[in-house]
Amino acid sequence: MSITNNLQQLRQLVNDTAQGCQRKIDDICLLAVSKSQPGHAIRAAFAAGQRDFGENYWQEAQSKQAELQDLPIVWHFIGPIQSNKAADIARQVQWVHSLDRVKIARLLSDNRPDKYPPLNVCLQINLDNEASKSGISAEQAPELIECVQHLPGLRLRGLMAIPEPRQGDEAQYQSLLRLTQLRDTLNQRLNLNMDSLSMGMSDDLKPAIRAGSTLLRIGRALFGERS
Repeated sequence: MSITNNLQQLRQLVNDTAQGCQRKIDDICLLAVSKSQPGHAIRAAFAAGQRDFGENYWQEAQSKQAELQDLPIVWHFIGPIQSNKAADIARQVQWVHSLDRVKIARLLSDNRPDKYPPLNVCLQINLDNEASKSGISAEQAPELIECVQHLPGLRLRGLMAIPEPRQGDEAQYQSLLRLTQLRDTLNQRLNLNMDSLSMGMSDDLKPAIRAGSTLLRIGRALFGERS
């Protein structure tokens, strides 16, 4: 299947799933995770109408941005952020999904150019307290939120998570629903207006939509298996 056909099928699946759980399709963004994908694959997806692309590794992202600078791509950074990469990231992307440290928050804000709108950020939550994954606990979120709210270069949009894999749609839904509930609780308790949830990938796309995802991070289902 071509990237164009894959994208058409994905959009139809997202639309059908959203309608089935009475959600507005306009509230859901399909984010093409393009790590390890060559520039021509990104161009093919862009030509098919895809505009938002997510990268996990900054060195790789930079080379692709240089190669594809003629395309008005909306770039999302979704991987761990090293301190020495934060300044470049702040200047060259529109979204960061993986904020989990006060130090990085300050570096991103300090290096966001004044001529740009504030950088959209999501806090990464480690829902299952996995040592192998980045992110903060739910209990640590208010402290980081307090910091972000006082940084003019950042706009707090929501939360991101990569929970442990679960078998079956219902188990996946219940797992992902925890992030939605946390977002709603934080909004109410701290008088916030977070509107974004970055959750759901190729294997749990439908449960993620049902649970309230607004940013679906899709790689394999769009581009095929990585070489």
